[in-house]
Amino acid sequence: MNYTKLSVLIKTTQKPPYFIGSQIRGAFGYALKKVTCINPTYSCDGCFATSNCLYHQFYEEKNSYHKYRLDFELGKNYYDFSLYLFDDVCEKLPYVISALHMMLTQNGLGKEKIKYETFEIFINDESCLKNGKIVLPKNFIKRFEIQNRYENIKLKFSTPLRIKKENRFLRSEEIELHSLINSIYQRQMKLLGRDYKKFPYEIKGEIINKNLQFKELTRLSNRQKTTMNMGGLIGEIEFKNLNKECFEVLKLGELLGVGKQTVFGLGKIEMEELSV
Repeated sequence: MNYTKLSVLIKTTQKPPYFIGSQIRGAFGYALKKVTCINPTYSCDGCFATSNCLYHQFYEEKNSYHKYRLDFELGKNYYDFSLYLFDDVCEKLPYVISALHMMLTQNGLGKEKIKYETFEIFINDESCLKNGKIVLPKNFIKRFEIQNRYENIKLKFSTPLRIKKENRFLRSEEIELHSLINSIYQRQMKLLGRDYKKFPYEIKGEIINKNLQFKELTRLSNRQKTTMNMGGLIGEIEFKNLNKECFEVLKLGELLGVGKQTVFGLGKIEMEELSV
């Protein structure tokens, strides 16, 4: 899996929302349309360019796995977030970073449309602002690789996990290793443009501790003029005796996210080795 990571850091006195996913995605989409739209009518309906439009791909395509996601922690006192691009979308980095820059400097964030002059932007954790101008590195597409493998891990669910099965979201007691593996694996297949297929390896590993709680979150949808539920499960699960294939999929989940609405920053997981 190829990916590119963009990160934004704004040390500001204005405290951002507890959940910034809806605000950032909305503001980024508004800027991305300005950057990419070539239709004189500025309308997506019946547009001649939808098949090659990054905005349409990110925001208008229905029932598809979008090749990006937001990444952040809940409740920070300042803006600190990342935007991951996947597969062929990595090549669209110039449009994406231009939209992020426009979002911050020209359009602003929040109801007050606060604009920023002082901020940092990173590409794959390397600063790309030189004297206030964007400078892209020559090689900005990275390949997902695994450096270490652990049999025993602690998996932290940092933002709400929403895994849907048979038209309902799974509860804490229903979250098992196979539900996580299948969610991540199917996301990987869809992002790579491949057809659905069952995970081809044995799902082996044992849950030795589970501490998940439901976290209520909502967002206001400007498009639908309604409040949308974004709640899900946060907390930790400890596993032991994971086989190689399951560990690798969970490690990939750190990059791709797990479950529904990862484009808003949901489904963020973090892994660490566990001493058993």
